[in-house]
Amino acid sequence: MPQFLDVFQRLALPVLMETLGHPLGFWTSLVGPQNQFVHLWGYDDLADYERRSRARDAHPDFAAYLAASAHLITAQETRLIRTAPLSAAQA
Repeated sequence: MPQFLDVFQRLALPVLMETLGHPLGFWTSLVGPQNQFVHLWGYDDLADYERRSRARDAHPDFAAYLAASAHLITAQETRLIRTAPLSAAQA
């Protein structure tokens, strides 16, 4: 995990900040499946997600991150989630 976090911070994060904007947060697993890294980004809608993802994938520096991290990633999952229609008073 330390090696992956180093590669992510040096090579991916500058590209992601430029193309995806500011993240909602980064997390690593503490309990449960180990060596998991989760990052969460907010989008206005599906079209915004698709536009920013294309910009990330086309960025000239993104390939360097993919090459440097390929041997460190054994699985990857992308989820698109939305706000649940609940109010804080009801939860």
